[in-house]
Amino acid sequence: MAEAGSREPETRDCSPSIAAATMAPQQLFRALVSASWVAEALRAPRAGQAQPLQLLDASWYLPRLGRDARREFDERHIPGAAFFDIDQCSDRTSPYDHMLPSAARFAEYVGHLGVGAATHVVVYDASDQGLYSAPRVWWMFRAFGHRAVSVLEGGLRHWLRQGLPLSSDRSRPVPSEFRAALDPAFVKTYEDIKENLESRRFQVVDARAAGRFRGTEPEPRDGIEPGHIPGTVNIPFMDFLTEEGLEKSPEEIRRLFQDKKVDLSQPLVATCGSGVTACHVALGAYLCGKPDVAIYDGAWVEWYMRAQPEEVISEGRGKTR
Repeated sequence: MAEAGSREPETRDCSPSIAAATMAPQQLFRALVSASWVAEALRAPRAGQAQPLQLLDASWYLPRLGRDARREFDERHIPGAAFFDIDQCSDRTSPYDHMLPSAARFAEYVGHLGVGAATHVVVYDASDQGLYSAPRVWWMFRAFGHRAVSVLEGGLRHWLRQGLPLSSDRSRPVPSEFRAALDPAFVKTYEDIKENLESRRFQVVDARAAGRFRGTEPEPRDGIEPGHIPGTVNIPFMDFLTEEGLEKSPEEIRRLFQDKKVDLSQPLVATCGSGVTACHVALGAYLCGKPDVAIYDGAWVEWYMRAQPEEVISEGRGKTR
C-alpha cells in the first residue's frame, strides 16, 4: 500500500484536542480524512517519511437489501484497498450478530490485511448513505488499542462524486504483524446496561431510526420486535450526516446532542440494532472532543432476546414473554 507522505491529514477545527493526525499523547488522532487527501497520498507516496497507509473497505449491509459487499468490492474499490468483513472478523460462537472477536483473532485478521503497529488505517464503505458501517471498524481498531485510524469522509459515494480513480485489481495486501489488546472501557455488556436501569451511571443513545426506536416500524431481523431500552435517547445515525453523506460539523453535532439533552461531559454509551450504526454516535462525540463513548455490543437484538417484557419500551407490540 502507499505511504501517506510527510503531510498530515487535513484538519477540520472542532476543538483544540483534535488538531492533527500525529500528536502528543493527550491529543486525539484525526478521525476524518478527505477524499482529496487520500487521493494525493496514493498519487505521491513518500516512502519512509510517514506512517504506511492502508485503506479498508468495510462495507456491510442488512440482508434485506440484497447487496453483496464482497462482490461489489471485487468489482470496484479504491486502489490499494483491502476488504474488511465485519461478519468474518467477529465472535462466530456468539448468538448475536458480529460481536467483537477476541484480541488474537482481530490481530490475525487485520495483520493479513496489511495492518501493522505503525499503519495509518483509513476505513470507508460503499453505502448509499456515504457512511454506514465504516465507523464500526474505526471503533473496533480503537477498542483493540490502535489509535492511528481514520474514516474516509463521505465514503465511496463522495469518492465517486469527486471523479477519483477506482480499481478492480485483486487486493494483495502484504501481511504484517499486529498486536491487539482489548480496552474494556470501549464495550458495555447486557449486564452493564441492565444495572444502569437503576444506577443511571451513564447516558445511553440509540442510533436506530425513530420508528424502530418507538416501536412503530419493524426491525429488520426475524423474531425481533422494535422498541427501546428504558431511559435511552434516540439520535438516528443519519442525523450525523449531511444530505451529501458527509459528516456534519462538530458545532452541528454538539447542538444535536444538546437538543436531545445529552451531556458530553458525562459518561455516554451508544447502542443500535446490532452494534454497527451505534458507532456513528461514538464518532460524532469524538469529533466534539469526547473519545470515550462505549458501545453496547449486543445492542437491541441481545436486549430484546434477554430482557424482561417490562424492560422493552414500545408503542407497538413490545415483548409479551
